[in-house]
Amino acid sequence: MVPILPIVDQLISKYQNHPYCLANRKLIPVNSNYRYNVYLKDIAQLCEIRDVSGSIRRLDTHDARHFFADMMLNNGVPLEDVSKMLGHRSIRTTMRYCRVRKSRISANVALVRNKLFTTAGKLRQAS
Repeated sequence: MVPILPIVDQLISKYQNHPYCLANRKLIPVNSNYRYNVYLKDIAQLCEIRDVSGSIRRLDTHDARHFFADMMLNNGVPLEDVSKMLGHRSIRTTMRYCRVRKSRISANVALVRNKLFTTAGKLRQAS
């Protein structure tokens, strides 16, 4: 179960009547992971996506899953939900995808700070 974001919905709509999709009951006309990975490599070259050494980055379906998990986890989606979306049986598997960003830590600390302290820095009274 994966929520459909607007751009994904547009792609699904674009190919809904594509002959390959209709014949094979697919959402997009990609017949194998190999072909999909070739397309991702082409995209990396066209967009000049580079790694830290400056080389064109090799993209594949595994990178796409990691990017999806990273995007979801660092935008407030709980680990359990991301685990289910990726089809993992164990949350421990999903934890390998978790790369917590400094911005996420800062945002979470700010939430706690605002709950516990006033803008003047005084501890709030418990209610």
